[in-house]
Amino acid sequence: MIFRQEHPPGRMGLSDFCDMRNLGVSIVGVPLDHRLYHFRLPFSGFESAHVVLGGESFVALAEGLQNALWTLGGAPQQHRSDSLSAAFRNLDADAKEDMTRRYDALCTHYSMTPTRNNKGVSHENGSIESAHGHIKAALEDELLLRGSRDFDDLSAWRKFVDELVSRRNARNAARIDLERADLKELPPRKTSDFEEERVRVTSSSAFTLRKVFYTVPSRLIGHKLLVRLYDDRLEIFQGSTHLFDRPRGRPGPNGKHGHVVDYRHVIHSLRRKPMALLNLVYRDQLFPRRAYAKAFDALLAGAGEKVACKTMVGLLALAHERACEAELAAAIEEALDASLPPDLAALTERFAPKTQAAPNVIVALPELAVYDALASLEGAAT
Repeated sequence: MIFRQEHPPGRMGLSDFCDMRNLGVSIVGVPLDHRLYHFRLPFSGFESAHVVLGGESFVALAEGLQNALWTLGGAPQQHRSDSLSAAFRNLDADAKEDMTRRYDALCTHYSMTPTRNNKGVSHENGSIESAHGHIKAALEDELLLRGSRDFDDLSAWRKFVDELVSRRNARNAARIDLERADLKELPPRKTSDFEEERVRVTSSSAFTLRKVFYTVPSRLIGHKLLVRLYDDRLEIFQGSTHLFDRPRGRPGPNGKHGHVVDYRHVIHSLRRKPMALLNLVYRDQLFPRRAYAKAFDALLAGAGEKVACKTMVGLLALAHERACEAELAAAIEEALDASLPPDLAALTERFAPKTQAAPNVIVALPELAVYDALASLEGAAT
């Protein structure tokens, strides 16, 4: 039996995750396996949505919840979730306890009382569960109007979601403004929405973290790094110095290690050992675009392993050194469409820097007698 509830303003905010795979969204043709973190105030109908690439983790909850509260400009008295049951899967007792401590600390930071519905009883979180269906239906309609479910990058899809949510909130602007008066003030700053790990860079110019292999510049071999893990990225530090960010990878099916590879990190070393490309563990992830993988297959079929590896490494080096990755990929596609293997020498000449002849500068030196005349004028003046 269900007992419907009234929700006074400022009393409760609700969080949950919903699976978005059935929308069929893709990034540059690759299907996007993702979820949506969804926050809602049941009184006013204020919503916030954040695209999540991993599972229903504490990091995703912390990032999405804090984004929602800072967009809203205040915090409700209580925060209700579904017990974070998905985040607890396959965790031992210590990990579950640590997750609970961090969640309680997050709520304490915003002076919210954490509450959870009973596991498996979804209607106790009905004010957010039913909203899932509405926002997914709205996104489906917007995608149909757009005419394509493919986006140039993740940021474009996130912007698409944000714009939809903003329009939905605009329809409830009066009630949202009314509820804001009953919300608690936000703290001076956000709290941590990441996890930290320390790693050592191996002789492979990489480190492995949570079953994912990440390449880094070879100058970092042997160094210890501090890594901050967010849902969609890693922030990498040496000491207190922020070095760069890397997209966060996920393990493959059946526990197989994932790979996040940047060919620019290893290409200089690979030029000295081009045959290493042939059976490289992360070879498929090394190619920055599909055209490069197709080129390697064509070279293997037509030129043999040694020539194929040497040519392919040369093409990657050219893409890096001339900063022409996209343009070179287009040129490779043109050659492959004409049933021709890529010609490294021709492409190197094509993307070589344009040289210009130095201008012929003629400097006319004055006669020395001019200086004598100037000296005599200066003496007459004094």
